[in-house]
Amino acid sequence: MLIVKTIEELQTAKKMLSGSIGFIPTMGALHHGHLSLIRKAREENEHLIVSIFVNPTQFLEGEDLEAYPRKDEADIKICELAKVDILFMPTSAVMYEEDELCIGAPAVRGYVLEGAKRPGHFDGMLQVVMKLLNVSGATHAYFGKKDAQQLALITQMTKNYFMDVHIIPCEIVRDDRGLALSSRNVYLKEDERERALCLSRALKKATKMVMSGELSVEKITKMMSEELRDADEVEYIAIVNREFQALETVEIGNTIILVAAWVGKPRLIDNLWI
Repeated sequence: MLIVKTIEELQTAKKMLSGSIGFIPTMGALHHGHLSLIRKAREENEHLIVSIFVNPTQFLEGEDLEAYPRKDEADIKICELAKVDILFMPTSAVMYEEDELCIGAPAVRGYVLEGAKRPGHFDGMLQVVMKLLNVSGATHAYFGKKDAQQLALITQMTKNYFMDVHIIPCEIVRDDRGLALSSRNVYLKEDERERALCLSRALKKATKMVMSGELSVEKITKMMSEELRDADEVEYIAIVNREFQALETVEIGNTIILVAAWVGKPRLIDNLWI
């Protein structure tokens, strides 16, 4: 595995590659969720590039930029074992100039749900993902469905800007008790990890309601609200279509049920695609 830290080093390394390039952009602190993306990309492409970069432009004031988990040595070992070809580990100075062009999230889909709670977050996320997709030369880029709105906006960005890359959605990976994996789960204390299971539990019960024929958004939302009482704060429960427009009735094959809640220190998100 080759580790590169500058744009020039990455561009030189890419010249040695021919054929399809799978790419996974990460912020490090790799877990089994990241590994599932890496394995899928490894199976489906001739070459594999992973980036590790904690992107400052997607953190809002007061968020955990400085405290965000960083495990470079462990991450490097994980990537080596997973047979990554190139690991790109830039600094902020490599990725950004002082006064540069910016990209903005769409006015509607970029400012609902996560965008409403974290205004400006998607601007920074899209900015760095565009940079990384361009510099990686990826033919296929892999993103988890847990960040559903992020996935939708990245897909829209590549379409709107005519970017020659396929965005591959990947299923949510959970621990053996059902908690969706996240780098921020390390913040959870043992009792909080138990309480955090209310998110996946609420989604499971929503699934059962839909499977039994209950399609009323109002009734499903009410049940989920009751199930989420173990959370410290519920930011939102949303049932939307793939365009992130609110629904009154679940549409099979075109619905995402999303939840965001605080449990202890971390803010957790989870969702269900129906």
